[in-house]
Amino acid sequence: MMNKIHNPILRGFHPDPSIIRVGEDYYIATSTFEWWPGVRLHHSRDLIHWELTGYPLTRVSQLDLRGVGPSQGIWAPCLTYDGGTFYLVYTVVKAFYCNMYDTENYLVTAEDIHGPWSEPVPLNNFGFDPSLFHDDDGRKYMVSMVTDHRVPKKYAGRLVLQEYDAAGQKMTGPVKDIYRAEGIFLEGPHIFKHNNWYYLFSADTGTGEGHGQSIQRSRNIWGPYEMYRPHDGKRQEGEAYSVLTSRHHEDILLQKAGHCDLVETADGEWYAVHLCGRASGDRNPEDAERFAGQRRYMLGRETAIQRMRWTEDEWLVLAEEGNTPRETVEPPKCAERTRVVREIQVPEGAEERGGEFSEDGEGRYTESPNVFLRDDFDSVHLHLDYQSLRIPMDARHISLTARRGWLRMYGRSGLASRFSQTLIARRMTEYHMDAEACLDFEPEVFKQMAGLILLYDTENYLYLHISHDEDVGKCITLLKAENGKYEYLADYIPIEPGRDVVLGLKLRGTQVQFSYGYREGNNTDIPMQDIGPGIPAGFLSDEACREGWFTGTMVGICCQDLTGFGRHADFDWFEVKCE
Repeated sequence: MMNKIHNPILRGFHPDPSIIRVGEDYYIATSTFEWWPGVRLHHSRDLIHWELTGYPLTRVSQLDLRGVGPSQGIWAPCLTYDGGTFYLVYTVVKAFYCNMYDTENYLVTAEDIHGPWSEPVPLNNFGFDPSLFHDDDGRKYMVSMVTDHRVPKKYAGRLVLQEYDAAGQKMTGPVKDIYRAEGIFLEGPHIFKHNNWYYLFSADTGTGEGHGQSIQRSRNIWGPYEMYRPHDGKRQEGEAYSVLTSRHHEDILLQKAGHCDLVETADGEWYAVHLCGRASGDRNPEDAERFAGQRRYMLGRETAIQRMRWTEDEWLVLAEEGNTPRETVEPPKCAERTRVVREIQVPEGAEERGGEFSEDGEGRYTESPNVFLRDDFDSVHLHLDYQSLRIPMDARHISLTARRGWLRMYGRSGLASRFSQTLIARRMTEYHMDAEACLDFEPEVFKQMAGLILLYDTENYLYLHISHDEDVGKCITLLKAENGKYEYLADYIPIEPGRDVVLGLKLRGTQVQFSYGYREGNNTDIPMQDIGPGIPAGFLSDEACREGWFTGTMVGICCQDLTGFGRHADFDWFEVKCE
């Protein structure tokens, strides 16, 4: 029996999906915000199984995120393909928590999805969420939303269109508003063409639980566009006529549904990828300054997929009745053609690493990042799943050869730094997670630290780390930062010098228990000692953080040396298990 598609297809922090098909291959690009490298790319041949393939923005010359704030950086990439070339447009947000946003829009191209990708071409900066459309007459256009710093704003929302000159690598011709509205705010626009209609497919009503997706159409790319209105016309005052939304359905798993992009299969089937969120059991306090009483989403916004259908009057809507997202979706016909037997020969060492391997359709086997569990740092390259904050982890920050089989991390700036942190992290993908790291670290002063971290951004984290206290000596402690307020949740616990220490955490729902133990030789059964009681971790969420609210919780390892001498910590392994 053929597999169903199970949502979310990209779990944990994977928002703003953009999808294309090139032959039999599907690719999704998602936002990465302040995390490096820029823009995450996944590949599939059946829309069921997805593999992380890399990042287009891997050079500082392409992307410099030093100094950007939480949840700024790369917003809403749009991936397209035309004439043998991949096109990626995206926004680099440099200022957001202010009246006048700085939203710089760029384009990079490549002949191969794996690169090399070009240096960025600057586009217009009217607003964020740019999308490139390739018309069948060879002309290209970019649509984006428009920010408005005026008080009050002229319109609640507007979308702007301008032509792109590919030969001259520049925007050209007039800039025209193709959508203006007093009440319904639209963003994340995409244009596609079907049966001589131009369709404007846009996210509506913000990014929270009221989020949705609207569709409009016109015979002319410049408009005017008419908005789809379902026959039942059911909606509350001020709401959009969403073809997909979770609003008013708190009981379903996939919340915040919206910000879609479309793909047509080789068999003429239509699917929409969209962002969504899975709520935790926590809510903000009723007196919270922002998002009072709202549910918290530690996993951030994720990517799901829905099957679509055309109506008799040529509107595109969900294949199922209604407009709410489904957890399971019928796969395309190509899924049966590309299905392979899963009982394959597992590559040597897979069981020890805890990984699962899948065949890519051409006899090659690759480890899926979604089930990538343990990293023993035996490679000379970091696994693709890791990301760092704002900067690449070059030789000044890490080494995988200084001590073979270990990751050496050189202590740099503190955890509040927006410039030079030594930190790598992976996405939290479920509310049931265990993580451990084994390290060798001999700090000399309290300004030298290394350990295991659960973080949302530079102001919000739980950090179990080894340091040195002038009275206690080498020690372990637990630091909490919540919207810039710092407190230690454990005393300085003395630990023995010269021994490898294992740091651990167990997350159950939104409660996390930290622990530590000593490694004895090659013994894998390590007795662990709890550090304090379970700690509420729900504040590491989109709704609870003061500045950023567009990413998701990450789990990682890091090292700081505030003396400036670069004291290093060696990590033998790092393991994350989610259920």
